[in-house]
Amino acid sequence: MSFPVKRTSRRLFTAFVLFALLDGIIWYVISISSDSSFLELYFLNIGQGDSELIRFPGGVDLLIDGGPPNGKVLEELSRILPAGDTYLDLVMMSHPQLDHFGGLIDVLKKYDVGLFLGSGRAGETAAYDDLVRVLEERNVNYLALQEGDVILRGDDAISILSPNKRNLASKELNDTSVVAMLAEEDFRALYTGDIGFKIEDELARSYDLRADVLKVPHHGSKYSSGTKFLEAIQPQIAVAEVGKNTYGHPTREALGRLEDAGAAVFRTDHDGTVLVEVDQGKFSVFRSTR
Repeated sequence: MSFPVKRTSRRLFTAFVLFALLDGIIWYVISISSDSSFLELYFLNIGQGDSELIRFPGGVDLLIDGGPPNGKVLEELSRILPAGDTYLDLVMMSHPQLDHFGGLIDVLKKYDVGLFLGSGRAGETAAYDDLVRVLEERNVNYLALQEGDVILRGDDAISILSPNKRNLASKELNDTSVVAMLAEEDFRALYTGDIGFKIEDELARSYDLRADVLKVPHHGSKYSSGTKFLEAIQPQIAVAEVGKNTYGHPTREALGRLEDAGAAVFRTDHDGTVLVEVDQGKFSVFRSTR
Protein backbone atom coordinates (compact mmCIF):
# COMPACT_ATOMS: atom_id res chain seq x y z
CA MET A 1 0.00 0.00 0.00
CA SER A 2 1.36 3.42 -0.89
CA PHE A 3 0.34 6.76 0.54
CA PRO A 4 -0.58 9.67 -1.75
CA VAL A 5 2.31 11.96 -0.83
CA LYS A 6 2.29 15.60 -1.77
CA ARG A 7 4.97 18.10 -2.67
CA THR A 8 2.82 20.80 -1.10
CA SER A 9 0.27 20.71 1.68
CA ARG A 10 -3.19 22.14 1.14
CA ARG A 11 -3.90 22.25 4.85
CA LEU A 12 -2.94 25.16 7.09
CA PHE A 13 -1.80 24.02 10.52
CA THR A 14 -1.77 26.03 13.73
CA ALA A 15 2.01 25.86 13.95
CA PHE A 16 2.84 26.51 10.31
CA VAL A 17 2.32 29.11 7.65
CA LEU A 18 3.13 28.07 4.10
CA PHE A 19 5.43 30.90 3.07
CA ALA A 20 6.60 30.16 -0.45
CA LEU A 21 7.23 27.43 -2.97
CA LEU A 22 9.94 28.37 -5.43
CA ASP A 23 11.92 26.03 -7.68
CA GLY A 24 10.88 23.03 -5.62
CA ILE A 25 12.04 24.54 -2.33
CA ILE A 26 9.49 24.27 0.45
CA TRP A 27 9.64 26.94 3.12
CA TYR A 28 7.78 26.72 6.39
CA VAL A 29 7.71 29.43 9.00
CA ILE A 30 6.85 28.09 12.45
CA SER A 31 5.15 30.71 14.52
CA ILE A 32 4.37 29.28 17.98
CA SER A 33 5.93 31.09 20.96
CA SER A 34 6.53 30.09 24.57
CA ASP A 35 8.94 30.72 27.45
CA SER A 36 11.51 28.13 26.30
CA SER A 37 14.71 29.76 25.04
CA PHE A 38 16.90 26.72 24.35
CA LEU A 39 17.23 24.39 21.41
CA GLU A 40 17.05 20.83 22.73
CA LEU A 41 18.17 17.79 20.75
CA TYR A 42 17.17 14.42 22.20
CA PHE A 43 18.55 11.11 20.94
CA LEU A 44 16.09 8.65 22.38
CA ASN A 45 16.93 5.33 24.00
CA ILE A 46 14.44 3.12 22.19
CA GLY A 47 16.47 -0.04 21.59
CA GLN A 48 17.97 -1.06 18.25
CA GLY A 49 16.65 1.71 16.07
CA ASP A 50 16.60 5.47 15.59
CA SER A 51 14.45 8.15 17.15
CA GLU A 52 15.31 11.79 17.74
CA LEU A 53 13.27 14.67 19.14
CA ILE A 54 14.11 18.28 18.38
CA ARG A 55 12.47 20.87 20.66
CA PHE A 56 12.85 24.33 19.19
CA PRO A 57 12.79 27.52 21.26
CA GLY A 58 9.14 28.39 21.50
CA GLY A 59 7.97 24.84 22.18
CA VAL A 60 7.79 23.49 18.62
CA ASP A 61 8.54 19.77 18.38
CA LEU A 62 9.96 17.69 15.53
CA LEU A 63 10.17 13.92 16.00
CA ILE A 64 12.51 12.14 13.58
CA ASP A 65 11.81 8.39 13.39
CA GLY A 66 10.21 6.30 16.11
CA GLY A 67 12.39 3.24 16.47
CA PRO A 68 10.97 -0.29 16.36
CA PRO A 69 7.39 -1.16 17.41
CA ASN A 70 8.26 -1.83 21.05
CA GLY A 71 6.45 1.04 22.81
CA LYS A 72 9.66 2.69 23.97
CA VAL A 73 9.27 5.88 21.93
CA LEU A 74 6.02 6.59 23.77
CA GLU A 75 7.77 6.06 27.11
CA GLU A 76 10.54 8.48 26.17
CA LEU A 77 8.16 11.14 24.84
CA SER A 78 6.07 10.95 28.00
CA ARG A 79 9.20 11.67 30.06
CA ILE A 80 10.24 14.65 27.94
CA LEU A 81 7.05 16.42 26.90
CA PRO A 82 4.95 18.36 29.41
CA ALA A 83 2.16 16.41 31.09
CA GLY A 84 -0.96 16.41 28.92
CA ASP A 85 0.90 17.52 25.79
CA THR A 86 -0.44 15.32 23.00
CA TYR A 87 0.60 17.40 19.99
CA LEU A 88 3.66 17.04 17.77
CA ASP A 89 4.13 19.74 15.18
CA LEU A 90 6.17 17.61 12.79
CA VAL A 91 6.99 13.92 12.49
CA MET A 92 9.67 12.89 10.01
CA MET A 93 10.44 9.36 8.78
CA SER A 94 14.01 9.08 7.51
CA HIS A 95 13.25 5.96 5.47
CA PRO A 96 10.69 3.13 5.56
CA GLN A 97 12.51 0.45 7.54
CA LEU A 98 10.87 -1.00 10.63
CA ASP A 99 13.56 0.05 13.12
CA HIS A 100 12.91 3.65 12.08
CA PHE A 101 9.16 3.86 11.45
CA GLY A 102 7.68 1.03 13.55
CA GLY A 103 7.22 3.15 16.67
CA LEU A 104 5.64 5.96 14.66
CA ILE A 105 2.45 3.93 14.31
CA ASP A 106 1.83 4.18 18.06
CA VAL A 107 2.92 7.82 18.03
CA LEU A 108 0.32 8.67 15.38
CA LYS A 109 -2.37 6.87 17.37
CA LYS A 110 -1.62 8.77 20.59
CA TYR A 111 -0.50 12.20 19.38
CA ASP A 112 -2.10 14.76 17.14
CA VAL A 113 0.44 15.44 14.40
CA GLY A 114 0.55 18.64 12.36
CA LEU A 115 2.40 17.22 9.38
CA PHE A 116 4.16 13.98 8.46
CA LEU A 117 7.40 14.25 6.49
CA GLY A 118 9.34 11.64 4.56
CA SER A 119 11.15 10.99 1.31
CA GLY A 120 8.04 9.69 -0.46
CA ARG A 121 9.61 6.25 -0.88
CA ALA A 122 7.12 3.51 0.01
CA GLY A 123 7.99 0.68 2.37
CA GLU A 124 7.85 -3.00 1.51
CA THR A 125 6.29 -4.55 4.63
CA ALA A 126 2.85 -5.08 6.12
CA ALA A 127 3.85 -2.77 8.96
CA TYR A 128 4.34 0.04 6.45
CA ASP A 129 0.80 -0.57 5.22
CA ASP A 130 -0.32 -0.14 8.84
CA LEU A 131 1.50 3.20 8.99
CA VAL A 132 -0.25 4.39 5.85
CA ARG A 133 -3.59 3.29 7.24
CA VAL A 134 -3.09 5.24 10.47
CA LEU A 135 -2.03 8.35 8.57
CA GLU A 136 -5.23 8.16 6.55
CA GLU A 137 -7.42 7.44 9.59
CA ARG A 138 -5.90 10.35 11.51
CA ASN A 139 -6.15 12.62 8.46
CA VAL A 140 -2.46 13.56 8.64
CA ASN A 141 -0.94 14.96 5.46
CA TYR A 142 2.32 13.46 4.20
CA LEU A 143 4.78 15.92 2.64
CA ALA A 144 7.59 14.43 0.55
CA LEU A 145 10.99 16.03 1.06
CA GLN A 146 13.92 16.06 -1.34
CA GLU A 147 17.35 17.59 -1.61
CA GLY A 148 17.07 21.39 -1.59
CA ASP A 149 14.02 21.69 0.66
CA VAL A 150 14.31 23.92 3.73
CA ILE A 151 12.19 24.17 6.87
CA LEU A 152 12.50 27.43 8.81
CA ARG A 153 11.61 28.25 12.38
CA GLY A 154 12.75 31.71 13.41
CA ASP A 155 16.55 31.67 13.32
CA ASP A 156 16.61 27.87 12.97
CA ALA A 157 16.80 26.15 9.60
CA ILE A 158 16.65 22.50 8.60
CA SER A 159 18.16 21.94 5.16
CA ILE A 160 17.44 18.68 3.37
CA LEU A 161 20.66 17.42 1.74
CA SER A 162 19.40 14.05 0.49
CA PRO A 163 17.81 12.11 -1.15
CA ASN A 164 17.90 13.37 -4.70
CA LYS A 165 15.80 11.73 -7.40
CA ARG A 166 18.56 9.27 -8.28
CA ASN A 167 19.08 8.07 -4.73
CA LEU A 168 15.34 7.92 -4.12
CA ALA A 169 15.12 5.28 -6.86
CA SER A 170 17.89 3.12 -5.35
CA LYS A 171 17.16 -0.53 -4.64
CA GLU A 172 18.89 -0.02 -1.30
CA LEU A 173 16.40 1.61 1.09
CA ASN A 174 19.21 3.01 3.24
CA ASP A 175 20.27 5.17 0.28
CA THR A 176 16.86 6.85 0.36
CA SER A 177 17.30 8.17 3.90
CA VAL A 178 16.41 11.80 4.52
CA VAL A 179 19.61 13.60 5.52
CA ALA A 180 18.99 16.90 7.30
CA MET A 181 21.27 19.66 8.56
CA LEU A 182 19.92 21.68 11.49
CA ALA A 183 21.53 25.11 11.84
CA GLU A 184 21.13 27.75 14.54
CA GLU A 185 23.55 30.66 14.77
CA ASP A 186 26.99 29.06 15.23
CA PHE A 187 25.67 25.56 15.92
CA ARG A 188 24.91 22.74 13.48
CA ALA A 189 23.72 19.14 13.82
CA LEU A 190 23.58 16.53 11.06
CA TYR A 191 20.90 13.82 10.97
CA THR A 192 21.81 10.95 8.67
CA GLY A 193 19.33 8.07 8.84
CA ASP A 194 21.00 4.86 7.64
CA ILE A 195 23.21 6.18 4.86
CA GLY A 196 26.44 4.34 4.02
CA PHE A 197 29.71 5.16 2.28
CA LYS A 198 28.13 5.86 -1.14
CA ILE A 199 25.80 8.61 0.02
CA GLU A 200 28.33 9.90 2.55
CA ASP A 201 30.87 10.46 -0.21
CA GLU A 202 28.30 12.20 -2.41
CA LEU A 203 27.40 14.56 0.42
CA ALA A 204 31.04 15.27 1.27
CA ARG A 205 31.66 16.29 -2.35
CA SER A 206 28.54 18.46 -2.59
CA TYR A 207 28.10 20.26 0.74
CA ASP A 208 29.80 22.03 3.59
CA LEU A 209 29.07 19.34 6.17
CA ARG A 210 30.76 20.91 9.19
CA ALA A 211 28.62 20.14 12.21
CA ASP A 212 29.04 20.14 15.97
CA VAL A 213 26.81 17.09 16.47
CA LEU A 214 26.49 14.01 14.28
CA LYS A 215 23.74 11.43 14.48
CA VAL A 216 25.94 8.46 13.61
CA PRO A 217 24.75 6.88 10.34
CA HIS A 218 23.30 3.37 10.35
CA HIS A 219 23.81 2.71 14.07
CA GLY A 220 27.58 2.57 13.63
CA SER A 221 27.70 0.00 10.83
CA LYS A 222 31.20 -0.74 9.52
CA TYR A 223 29.95 0.46 6.14
CA SER A 224 29.20 3.97 7.42
CA SER A 225 30.99 6.89 9.12
CA GLY A 226 33.72 6.90 6.50
CA THR A 227 36.96 8.81 7.00
CA LYS A 228 36.35 11.44 4.28
CA PHE A 229 32.81 12.00 5.55
CA LEU A 230 34.00 12.56 9.11
CA GLU A 231 36.82 14.82 7.95
CA ALA A 232 34.18 16.95 6.23
CA ILE A 233 31.97 17.10 9.33
CA GLN A 234 34.60 17.48 12.09
CA PRO A 235 32.02 16.56 14.77
CA GLN A 236 32.62 17.33 18.40
CA ILE A 237 29.81 15.01 19.51
CA ALA A 238 28.64 11.81 17.82
CA VAL A 239 25.62 9.84 19.00
CA ALA A 240 25.08 6.22 17.99
CA GLU A 241 21.53 4.97 18.54
CA VAL A 242 21.72 1.27 19.30
CA GLY A 243 20.26 -1.48 21.45
CA LYS A 244 20.85 -5.18 21.80
CA ASN A 245 21.51 -6.48 18.28
CA THR A 246 23.14 -9.24 16.26
CA TYR A 247 24.84 -6.88 13.78
CA GLY A 248 27.68 -5.83 16.04
CA HIS A 249 26.48 -2.21 16.03
CA PRO A 250 28.24 0.02 16.72
CA THR A 251 31.21 -1.70 15.12
CA ARG A 252 34.83 -1.30 16.17
CA GLU A 253 35.62 0.06 12.71
CA ALA A 254 33.06 2.87 12.90
CA LEU A 255 33.90 3.71 16.52
CA GLY A 256 37.58 3.86 15.65
CA ARG A 257 36.98 6.28 12.78
CA LEU A 258 34.79 8.47 14.99
CA GLU A 259 37.41 8.60 17.71
CA ASP A 260 40.15 9.33 15.14
CA ALA A 261 38.02 12.25 13.95
CA GLY A 262 38.11 13.68 17.48
CA ALA A 263 34.44 13.11 18.30
CA ALA A 264 33.24 12.34 21.80
CA VAL A 265 31.05 9.28 21.19
CA PHE A 266 27.80 8.66 23.06
CA ARG A 267 25.66 5.58 22.53
CA THR A 268 22.13 5.09 23.74
CA ASP A 269 22.68 1.50 24.89
CA HIS A 270 25.29 2.76 27.38
CA ASP A 271 24.28 6.35 28.03
CA GLY A 272 20.50 6.18 27.76
CA THR A 273 18.72 9.06 26.10
CA VAL A 274 21.25 11.75 25.20
CA LEU A 275 20.30 15.44 25.36
CA VAL A 276 22.24 18.21 23.66
CA GLU A 277 21.09 21.60 24.94
CA VAL A 278 22.06 24.58 22.80
CA ASP A 279 22.15 28.22 23.96
CA GLN A 280 23.52 30.93 21.65
CA GLY A 281 25.84 28.56 19.83
CA LYS A 282 27.19 26.92 22.98
CA PHE A 283 26.01 23.44 23.90
CA SER A 284 25.98 21.02 26.79
CA VAL A 285 25.49 17.24 26.69
CA PHE A 286 23.51 15.25 29.25
CA ARG A 287 23.04 11.52 29.68
CA SER A 288 19.93 10.02 31.25
CA THR A 289 20.14 7.84 34.35
CA ARG A 290 20.34 4.17 33.42
